[in-house]
Amino acid sequence: MTVAADPGADPGVDTKSELSGRGSMGDVVFRGIAVIAATLIMVALAAVFIFLGIEGIPGFSVDEQHYAGQGSFLGLVVPLLYATMYAAVLALIVAVPFSVAIALFISHYAPRRIATPVAYVIDLLAAVPSVVFGLWGAVVLGPYLVPTHAWLSENLAWLPFFDGQPSGNGRTLFTASIVLAVMILPIITSICREVFAQTPRLHEEAALALGATRWEMVRYAVFPYARSGMVSAVMLGLGRALGETMAIAMIVSPKVLISLFIIGTNNPETIAAHIAQGYKESTPDRLSVLIATGLVLFAFTFLVNALARWIVARGRAK
Repeated sequence: MTVAADPGADPGVDTKSELSGRGSMGDVVFRGIAVIAATLIMVALAAVFIFLGIEGIPGFSVDEQHYAGQGSFLGLVVPLLYATMYAAVLALIVAVPFSVAIALFISHYAPRRIATPVAYVIDLLAAVPSVVFGLWGAVVLGPYLVPTHAWLSENLAWLPFFDGQPSGNGRTLFTASIVLAVMILPIITSICREVFAQTPRLHEEAALALGATRWEMVRYAVFPYARSGMVSAVMLGLGRALGETMAIAMIVSPKVLISLFIIGTNNPETIAAHIAQGYKESTPDRLSVLIATGLVLFAFTFLVNALARWIVARGRAK
């Protein structure tokens, strides 16, 4: 079978070669842009690390009066790092079950006319400034949770988290953790939703054809396929919670201490909140201490993200 030549085509021009050349040029340009963008990101990251190192290293050995009464930099940074991780873990405990449930509802249970607006609303939560969440937590959520704090203190005092005098205004680490959970919920939900939606349709149909219920199909077909993506979503949410500043600073009245009690007036202080509250009126030595604590937070966040990448890579390899 022969194909008639296009009478309007120029016989001296090879159309196939021309398209191939354009495609090659496009690939080269795109690759160059991608390489430049990746290089700029690495340069910016290295510049931040170098700045924190140069400005923060003197903070490791200044006079002990600049360590907020803790005597040494290690005595200051250990409680701050503990509080940072403690608040983030509490937020994850609240946010992860809700995020996974909402993502499953949108991707596998809700009809499209309901799933689409629900997904839009969840995504819009990520656009709300943290100062708005902090104001909401301090003015609205905190007073609303005062009876809950009293109930927890009366009925669950055998747990160290609730063993003590509850706060009278609700501005506690418990409230701050709920606010943090609301803030990281759209990140975890959106990633989990996309991962769940990418589960091969044949796997889901095969599970249903074998007699599995909808939940069994999700449990044995969707979750195994989406495990690495779920871990990535949780780690991204953890990174957001670790670096959050204004919401915690506006809700709680923190102190540099290590405590499991989360419904009292004395709350452990996170690194980000400590820097935000002490930066404005700091002396040069005190400023170097704050930058040094920022360096510790930077390194810790980097290690958390590296651990997440390792877990994801290991899951993909399996």
